[in-house]
Amino acid sequence: MSAGQIAAVIAAGAFVLLVLFLAIALVKLGRTLDEATIAIRKAHENTDPLLHGANETITHVNTQLERVDGITSNAQTVSGNVSALSSVFTATLGGPLVKTAALSYGISKAIRARRKGKADEGRHARRRGKKGGRR
Repeated sequence: MSAGQIAAVIAAGAFVLLVLFLAIALVKLGRTLDEATIAIRKAHENTDPLLHGANETITHVNTQLERVDGITSNAQTVSGNVSALSSVFTATLGGPLVKTAALSYGISKAIRARRKGKADEGRHARRRGKKGGRR
């Protein structure tokens, strides 16, 4: 065997080893891809019920929000009605009520002043003596 033939045999052996290493790597890569495919399938199968549940939850939340919207609009209507009622009450009874309160305050103040005046007259009369003169 010549040196060229020995070199060819060594090169062929190295090439066979390289092909074996690549074959092993490709087999492992294929198994990894198979496992990844299985994991993706399981994730897809488990995602469908999850998305279905999320869809039901969102539908339920939308229903509740519609109810809250109705309650809010009713509360707004009630507050508007109360505001209008208080305005009507103020316009209708506010003026006369204030005038009545002012009149009753004035009358009570006048009565107090008159009573105080009568009480002061009684004191002055006691101080003067019997004939009305000063001592």
